[in-house]
This record gives sequence, structure tokens and C-alpha cells, in this order.
Amino acid sequence: MLYIAIITAIIISYTLFQRKHKRALTQVILTDAQKKLLAQHIDFYNNLNDTDKLYFEDKIEQFMDAVHIEGVGLEVNDVERLMVASSAVIPIFAFKDWNYRNITNVLLYPDTFDEQYQFEGDSGRSIMGMVGSGYMNGQMILSRKALEKGFSKNSGAENTGIHEFAHLLDKVDGATDGIPEQLLPHEFIKPWIRMMHQEIRKIEEGKSDINPYAATNEAEFFAVVSEYFFEKPDKLQARHPELYELLSKAFGQDPAAN
Repeated sequence: MLYIAIITAIIISYTLFQRKHKRALTQVILTDAQKKLLAQHIDFYNNLNDTDKLYFEDKIEQFMDAVHIEGVGLEVNDVERLMVASSAVIPIFAFKDWNYRNITNVLLYPDTFDEQYQFEGDSGRSIMGMVGSGYMNGQMILSRKALEKGFSKNSGAENTGIHEFAHLLDKVDGATDGIPEQLLPHEFIKPWIRMMHQEIRKIEEGKSDINPYAATNEAEFFAVVSEYFFEKPDKLQARHPELYELLSKAFGQDPAAN
């Protein structure tokens, strides 16, 4: 309990610090070294043309201006900051005026953690990322190990950072329910719900290549298939064309075309 109290105090301190000093912060401007790190680690960035790369960099700067990224039990380096910011920017890249209004802090843990936010010990630590609620509202916790794996060459269709920011997008309409009402045109909401439940049944029956975690509930389905959409768009389009089409409409992007 003492450990939880300490972590809670840290989180509150971060929030208060940010609110108090937000106006005094200097604007983040990416250095040439940071741009090289984007090119080394972020495939999404590399697939953009020169004009869109400049826009991506601008969105990264905006996110890093607005959201405090801090390590717990570790020192955060530039690669990790850029990976967190890229996780946020990739899903909203097509939304020119979008700013995350439901997050103020991202806490980076060394590895997986448990429901009490502890990352030490040998058992019970299986959480790779979470979006906070209640007194943790506005906070996100990410495992550094999972974050780095998501941007590695052997990530498959998984990306924990994108997964958690997909939850934030889902949450914008007030409910984390797997129905991105603020993203999808109204006429596509019912087809999305129908298709989502059909796919969940296929996953439960072992007839889908989508990560079984997507069958946990509708919110996890949206987050998991969002990972798939950005990490393996060609594969998703080939195996799940209807799902790909609806996600393309929701995110305003067609990554399989790149």
C-alpha cells in the first residue's frame, strides 16, 4: 500500500507541476538528431513523403509540448519519448486539428506491471499498458519493453503504444466501448457494430487470425484491430477487407496503399 501511495503522489505531483508551469514551457522543436531517430525507429514516418514528414514532426512537437512523458524506475531517453509521441500521432495523423484532451501524462515503466501498478516481483505482472480512470484519469502507463517491441522489426501486428492511444480515441465520446463514434461517419456505426460482433465470434471459435485478446470486450477489439491496421495493413486488407475498409474510414488513412 505504501508503494501505491508513493506512485499516486508522484502522479499528482506531475499533474500539478504541468498545470503550474505549462505556460512557462518552451516550445519543443525537434533536433536533427531526433529526426534521425524517427527515421531509424518509426516505419510509419519513413513511408511518408517529404511534406508529410514535416507535418508528422510538427504533430510530434505538439504532443510533446502538451503531454508530460516521465519514467518510473528508469530514465526516459529521446528514442522512448519519440516512440510514445509517435504512438499518439499515428492514429490521428489524418486529423489536422486534433489534440488529445483526455491525457496529461504518460508514465513509462521498465516492464509489465500489475493492477496495483507495481512492476517488481516475479508474478502477477501481465499488463503492458493502460489508460487510467478515476483518480488516474488523464494518465497513461506504458511498459518500456512493450513500447520498444511495438516499433521493432519483429512486432508482428502488435503495438502497445498504438493500442493504448486507440483506447483514448474510443474514450473521446464519453464511453470506452469499442465504437469510435467521433471517428466514423454516422452511417457506418451500425455496420461497424455488426462486423465487430461477427469478428469477435470468429475469434472465440478459433476461426480468425486476430489476436484472441480482441475478444475480451468491444473496447479491446477496437484497440487490437487498430494495432493490426497500422502494423500489418496489407495483411489486414487481404484477410479482413470489410474491417480494413471501416478502419480506413475511421482513421482517414489507407496505409496499405503506401
